[in-house]
Amino acid sequence: MELRVLRYFLTVAREENITRAAKLLHVTQPTLSRQLMQLEDELGVKLFHRGKYSVSLTEDGMLLKRRAQEIVSLSDKTVEELSRKEEILSGEIAIGCGEARNMSVFADQIVAFREKYPLVQFNIYSASADDIKERIEKGTLDMGLLMEPVDIGKYEFIHMPQKETWGILTRKDSELAQNKAITPEDLAGIPLLIPRREEVKNELASWFADAYEQLQIAATYNLIINAAAMVRSKAGVALCFNLGAIYEELCFVPLSPAMETGAVIVWKKNQTIPAATAQFIHSLRNAI
Repeated sequence: MELRVLRYFLTVAREENITRAAKLLHVTQPTLSRQLMQLEDELGVKLFHRGKYSVSLTEDGMLLKRRAQEIVSLSDKTVEELSRKEEILSGEIAIGCGEARNMSVFADQIVAFREKYPLVQFNIYSASADDIKERIEKGTLDMGLLMEPVDIGKYEFIHMPQKETWGILTRKDSELAQNKAITPEDLAGIPLLIPRREEVKNELASWFADAYEQLQIAATYNLIINAAAMVRSKAGVALCFNLGAIYEELCFVPLSPAMETGAVIVWKKNQTIPAATAQFIHSLRNAI
């Protein structure tokens, strides 16, 4: 597969129209159609459902889209790193971040770093620890801010200074909002929204102890902003970190006994690190 053809494919997938994509790519429609058919022949699969006025991706096409986005992103990142001017620190640092109060500490370090190196750009990707680790392994992320528990055996790491406090996110007009703290017994029979990571579920199971088997789990979630919208719509209460105000109608109540989680910044061991990333890591070590 040629990188150029993958870029063609991604443009058509985005535009869902070959004629419009051809104009954006500055190629003729027959040329673009031929390149796509040759790509399908090379892969031995059908990538598009072709209609009279539009095209849509097949299941194989959707798989290739995900892989092509990663390949193109990694290629662009590599070219940028190799072509930067050595006398001036520049480039992009791609960082995966979980949702946590430690992100504020991290953000302060990014601001301080860019004041010194304004040509360095940060690409922040919000996701769970498992997704971030996978992208670090693939090389599409340089670093990750991960919430424990997490296996960091493959990584160099820096522990963040703050502990993340667990509690529930509930509507301000609920009975639970009047509590100073939430016990396992308080959540009996209450629809719950919990994080979907297995390691986190295990931590919560330990906190709930014998009550865990009787929980009414209404949904699992990845990003708290989506869970918060469900809480606001009375889908239940969300078990989460204290992230401060998310919606005016909601409030956070801590757990009792207290449950806290650490956070770490990680990057791969034993690999060549781009100059901008290496300098940022050095700055983090000095500051944290």
